[in-house]
Amino acid sequence: MSSPEDFRPAVSMVATATKRQAILHLAQRAEELNFSGIACPSLGATMGLCVSLAHSTNTIKFWTSIQPIYYSHAIEMANTAAHIHEISNGRFGLGLGVSHGPVVSRLGANTATPLADIKSYLETMKTQERFSGQLPPIYLAALRNKMLLLASEISDGVIWANASRKSIAAQLSLLDDSRRDKMFVANMVPTVISDDLEAARAIHRKTLVGYVTLPNYRNYWRACGYGDQIDAFEKILAESPKESRNAEIISAMDNEWLDDCTISGDADSVRNQLYGWSKLSVLPIAVMSSTTGGQATAINQLFDAYR
Repeated sequence: MSSPEDFRPAVSMVATATKRQAILHLAQRAEELNFSGIACPSLGATMGLCVSLAHSTNTIKFWTSIQPIYYSHAIEMANTAAHIHEISNGRFGLGLGVSHGPVVSRLGANTATPLADIKSYLETMKTQERFSGQLPPIYLAALRNKMLLLASEISDGVIWANASRKSIAAQLSLLDDSRRDKMFVANMVPTVISDDLEAARAIHRKTLVGYVTLPNYRNYWRACGYGDQIDAFEKILAESPKESRNAEIISAMDNEWLDDCTISGDADSVRNQLYGWSKLSVLPIAVMSSTTGGQATAINQLFDAYR
């Protein structure tokens, strides 16, 4: 696209209980406004939402972003994904990942071998394809280089979440050019549209607290050059009482790190920043929050920015 006004990002949508019909209406609006796609995180019955999107929309692409592999057996995942792929006329993509340790531990799963686990999962899915029918494109969730390189070998694309904008080009340069040009590449970017920049940043700080507690994210951001920031977080995690930990982490978040992995500002600024991601050959997925309301309010603010 030639300008920030012409470019349309993808948008993240979660079908929370009692609000699922409203989300489908927002999806239809995203289609009308020519947004690049709809990403469906694992928070709200992702696969069910994708089935509904296959029936309630006609042209817009949509994908899971991401569905943890430990939630469903690979054979059942192949059957369901192939069904959605066929019913949607090829508009569906299956984003898969190993999720995070605390999430998976509640399922009683072992995440000690994430690369081997996801490779085996895809192999089983592809074996099932002769019974399920054609599988959709498969994208892998990645943060660091090993998963990125594996995604380039065994899947059709890669999806980051909360990626460092300053570091993404260096990571992508690790991929063979001929392979890179064929891959779907996207990033889930926390986004707040507001004239009050500090209020927007405050929302992001609350959003990122949970990620800061995860070792895989801390290791990723450290590799991106934020060693001092990660040292501060790890000192709090090691020494502070649990009841005050989140507040201390929020206070320790500096703007340089925060602004590198989130988007804040008025409508013009947000459009420019989303477009900036696209110029890096990464499709930005706007994960919307708002200083004045919930998910629907935030997504409608994004729509208003592109009218």
